[in-house]
Amino acid sequence: MATKSRPSFDPKSFLAAVGEGRSIGDYRKDRIVFSQGDPADAVFYIQSGRVKLTVVSEQGKEAVVAMLGTNDFFGEGCLAGQALRIATVATIMDSVIVRLEKAAIVRVIQQEPTFSEMFIAHLLSRAVRVEADLVDQLFNSSEKRLARLLLLLANFGKDNKPEPILAKISQETLADMIGTTRSRVSFFMNKFRKLGFIDYNGGNGGNGGNGGIEVHSSLLNVVLHDEPHIEI
Repeated sequence: MATKSRPSFDPKSFLAAVGEGRSIGDYRKDRIVFSQGDPADAVFYIQSGRVKLTVVSEQGKEAVVAMLGTNDFFGEGCLAGQALRIATVATIMDSVIVRLEKAAIVRVIQQEPTFSEMFIAHLLSRAVRVEADLVDQLFNSSEKRLARLLLLLANFGKDNKPEPILAKISQETLADMIGTTRSRVSFFMNKFRKLGFIDYNGGNGGNGGNGGIEVHSSLLNVVLHDEPHIEI
């Protein structure tokens, strides 16, 4: 008697449906998903949208440490014994986010190799990104750091098609992420625009406009070469 083969497991379908230990929430822009110091009891997955991770020091200094977008996980520290959240996560545009309770994600990691491979690939990608960020911060100029950040936010280097940054990201946030001042970011953004590396899609160009910033592949010139020049 032929046995029924088990249907193949699709991680994306699993993450797109409500089920035991997992829920889906619609978050408006500027909504907090969790705060620094909250219990770390779940992992989150971004179906659509973008979030930023910020950390506040004991002295009250705040820093933006990462921005994550569609298909990214966050909050995975709870799987490594993290009892409390070490960062605050807030949306920077309307987002759809899946919440997976710790027990639920541990179960699917143990039972579904396809999901495990996807999750491990995410963790490795994040580890590589953190290492690259450290090297970037230590050795590159603030101009190169800004160019690299804009390229990453626009998904250059990923399999999917590069896209404009749809969310309105303030120059203060960009400055926090690359460790410089807003005035320096403003100077470099104007320089990139004059060189044709970026375009503002409507609104006030000083903040990227309501349509966001369109990033062109030519911005790679800033990362790959030392000094792109522009005639003033």
